[in-house]
Amino acid sequence: MDIKNIIREIPDFPREGINYKDVSTLLLDGNAYRQAVQELAAQCKHKQADLIVCPKARGLMIGAPLAYILGTGLLTLSMPGQPEDIFNWHYDLEFGDKPVELDSGIIKPQMKVLVVDELIATGGSAAKVVKLLEKLDAEVVGTVFLVELTGLGGRVKLQDYDTISLVQYNY
Repeated sequence: MDIKNIIREIPDFPREGINYKDVSTLLLDGNAYRQAVQELAAQCKHKQADLIVCPKARGLMIGAPLAYILGTGLLTLSMPGQPEDIFNWHYDLEFGDKPVELDSGIIKPQMKVLVVDELIATGGSAAKVVKLLEKLDAEVVGTVFLVELTGLGGRVKLQDYDTISLVQYNY
C-alpha cells in the first residue's frame, strides 16, 4: 500500500504556494493508518524508549498508537494554565510565538525519549522540544514523523539525532 497516495494535498493552504498535507485521509483508512504506525514502530523498536513526547496535539495521532505498540509512556506538551511546578517555554513558529508548559517532575534524568509528530517542515518545533528535553536531562533517542517536507531544512536542525520519516514530499 502506498501511504503517500492516501494523504490528501490541499493546494494553496494555508497560503498561496503551500500544499498542505492532510493526514486525516490516512486516519480515515484503518488499514493504511495501521500500516503506517506499524512501519514506524518497526523502525523505532530498537531505540528502547521510555517515553514518547508529542510537541502538539496533532502528533498524538501518531504518538499514541506508537507508544502502545512500543510499550512506552506518552506525553503531549500542554498549553498554559496547567497545575503548579511547571517549566514554561516559548518557541517561535512561522506564524508567531507559542507557549508550552511541562510539569518539571515528569521527565526523569537519563529517560530515553522519542519526539513524535505528524509532520516535519522547518524542524523548528521538534528542535525546540529536543532542547527542552535535554535541558531536563532526558536522552533524546530519536525523532519520528509520519510526513517530512524535504528541502525546508527540518532534518538539518535535527542532524545530531536519528530522524525517521515514513513519507517524504520534495519542497
